[in-house]
Amino acid sequence: MRIATWNVNSIRTRVDRVVAFLERHDVDVLAMQETKCKDEQFPMARFEEAGYEVAHHGLNQWNGVAIASRVGLEDISIGFEDMPGFGDPIAAEARAIGATCGGVRAWSLYVPNGREIDHPHYSYKLEWLERLRLDGAKWLAEDPLAQIALMGDWNIAPTDEDVWDIGFFEGKTHVTPPERDAFQAMIDAGFSDVVRPFTPGPGTYTYWDYTQLRFPKKQGMRIDFALCSPALSERVEGAQIDRDERKGKGASDHAPVIVDLD
Repeated sequence: MRIATWNVNSIRTRVDRVVAFLERHDVDVLAMQETKCKDEQFPMARFEEAGYEVAHHGLNQWNGVAIASRVGLEDISIGFEDMPGFGDPIAAEARAIGATCGGVRAWSLYVPNGREIDHPHYSYKLEWLERLRLDGAKWLAEDPLAQIALMGDWNIAPTDEDVWDIGFFEGKTHVTPPERDAFQAMIDAGFSDVVRPFTPGPGTYTYWDYTQLRFPKKQGMRIDFALCSPALSERVEGAQIDRDERKGKGASDHAPVIVDLD
């Protein structure tokens, strides 16, 4: 079984690339983030023609998450149980969707960016991650053998080697101790970064900004991950980052992350 995650940065703009990616890599389950459309705007037919069912949650032109599966799509959850909201008035955003696919409880997660360290969005990000940790720990406590994959754009670079220049990020989000502590707390709760052992750094990234020629200069960040429960981690046979998907006209600013299960 092959699962993957990809911040597609507008599914309507990149549906051709996404469907081609699914076929080329023979992917069974794909978690997508930043679909940037409402449910009725999602190009469902293109995926159905390729043999995939899709669960999508999108409220407007921002955020948006989806799961495409050709091995079943059951028990769909919009958001996790204690997911906080944001804004005035506070409202839930389209940042999490879960479904059971071929026996795996797959989640597509788009962790809040945080914007700036002194911005309310930063506090929201930390609260969002803490609520996810609490729910994740509860899932594992209820079923230690649960097959769970928390996949998506985490908007955190857990170590210095996960960014091209740590000095460049001084005073910025994605690398602060509280964010990194929140990521580590997921690991401490029992989830494993199953991709890192197969894609060691430094210089291994999943995101490159569109500006300043970041991609050709190899100035990226590793912020897209698949964190798996203990039982699912034992099934991981390999993982890769498809850097080639960042190339060419119409590419997302993120590359897909792929995980192979036995």
